[in-house]
Amino acid sequence: MTGGDGNQQVGLSGVLEDSVEDLYDNAPCGYLSTRLDGTIAKINATLLRWLGYSRDELVGHRRFADLLTVGGRIYSETHLAPLLQMQGQLNGIALEMRTADGTRLPVFVTSVVKAGDDGQPLLIRTTIVDARERRSYEAELLRASQAAEDARRQAEAARAAAQAATATVEVERVRLAELARTLQKTLLPPRLLPVPGLDVAAAYHAASVDEVGGDFYDLFALREGAWGLFLGDVCGKGAEAAAITSLARYTLRAAAVYDSDPAVVLRNLNTVLLQEQQGRTPRFCTVVFGVLTPAGTDGAFLLTLAAGGHPPAVMMRADGTAATLDTPGGQLMGVFDAPRIVTATVRLEPGDTLLLYTDGLTEARSRRADSRRYGEDALLGFATSLAPTTATEAVAAVTTLLDGFGAGVDDDTALLALSVPASTSR
Repeated sequence: MTGGDGNQQVGLSGVLEDSVEDLYDNAPCGYLSTRLDGTIAKINATLLRWLGYSRDELVGHRRFADLLTVGGRIYSETHLAPLLQMQGQLNGIALEMRTADGTRLPVFVTSVVKAGDDGQPLLIRTTIVDARERRSYEAELLRASQAAEDARRQAEAARAAAQAATATVEVERVRLAELARTLQKTLLPPRLLPVPGLDVAAAYHAASVDEVGGDFYDLFALREGAWGLFLGDVCGKGAEAAAITSLARYTLRAAAVYDSDPAVVLRNLNTVLLQEQQGRTPRFCTVVFGVLTPAGTDGAFLLTLAAGGHPPAVMMRADGTAATLDTPGGQLMGVFDAPRIVTATVRLEPGDTLLLYTDGLTEARSRRADSRRYGEDALLGFATSLAPTTATEAVAAVTTLLDGFGAGVDDDTALLALSVPASTSR
């Protein structure tokens, strides 16, 4: 054994031979023992540091209930104490303790009654686990739920589930996955509005069932003979991204009622996003907004699009060709005070199909050894192989393509397609 190894072994032995009292005092969780009336008889240094008290201030002078918040004290005396007396133990109870400076410390409490040889209770031993990070995470989920106006009932269920959650990792994962699915449903329209003379289809491909994504889309009536549509992608995932997604969706709908000019609608969204972010971490999004109107008697439609940093749409023509719409240079929404917004107008003839998508599609990785990003060029080639097609067929084909990437899809993808039915004379 080398000298360095020997020194290391000696140091390790010293750590392993720490006294039981030292292990108790400096454990990663709090320990205290109380008499049957709740008076503190022993407390470890870890819990003293968390609470900001000295040992002399608590031992023999204060009860465990005195360290709880008012609500926690009432709950402890009316519910926990009787249960502990009957059952002899309590496991994983969520409470809040009051520190010496008056702040709240969320904790999980486990208590066991210690009995003597004669079976009579002698004292109560309690283990306390710091739950601040856990509570902060729960609060973030709750804020996201409340931000979605049409998800209030689901938010109440989420808060109840979070408050009732145990330390079991698998149970927590299942509950978070259910919350993510519920919130995701509220951020998308339950069905697409039918447009006379047009085939419309949409799909949402989630990269993970455990996180709420930031992709969104919608199609709605603006006025007689005009429809609005949009598709976008909020930066990031999780509760905060879900809140911004909800805000963006409702802002776009509301802004279009007052002025449906696509560029104006996006500028209004940008203003709202900047106001929402004051003093907080910036959350931006890419988005494309369009106004759809009939164009003559041959069944064609005109679509005017405004793009803010969003991938270009793909047009699949009735003649079997495919091309991207030229909307380069548009800037992200929620970053600049006066972003550059690019607009384009396209005519959808009978047999034509337009596909809008978010970048989860083009950024997916193939299963080949090089694991390259799929990219816009590959998507254009795929679209060419589909043309001519319909909205329903195009969305189904792209969904199958995404499924084929398997674990290579690391971001959610939203799809929205429009097609004019081919003329019967063709």
